[in-house]
Amino acid sequence: MKMPKENIDTIMFAPCGMNCKVCYKHCCYKKPCAGCLNNDKGKPEHCRKCKIKDCIREKSLSYCFECPEHPCKLIKNLEKSYNKRYQSSLMKNSCFVQAHGLECFMEQQKAKYTCPQCGGIVSIHDKECSECHENSCCGNE
Repeated sequence: MKMPKENIDTIMFAPCGMNCKVCYKHCCYKKPCAGCLNNDKGKPEHCRKCKIKDCIREKSLSYCFECPEHPCKLIKNLEKSYNKRYQSSLMKNSCFVQAHGLECFMEQQKAKYTCPQCGGIVSIHDKECSECHENSCCGNE
């Protein structure tokens, strides 16, 4: 899957601060996941049963950073995992969105996760391009 020429749809920003466009389940599969805020088709089980998504739905919020309890235990645990496993900060993503807006964040993400060799999408999870399968240097923080 190539990175879109147009802006990344803001529906791809998950409540937790993840850009679903760069998730391996979206960019590296023939039947991609449509993102956290869309239907459950193609989603891994842990995404379908996401407690974070349930929480924001119960609180009638769009994003975790809108909650007065942010960052809660759920977010802190996910943040710790993403910091360690992917060298990425979902809380930093959320702060950027709060300060600069979702469209600006998605533009920044597009530049960061587009494969310089072929224009594919570099997965945040394995740093592999969806098109040429190179393990790219882009996508690092």
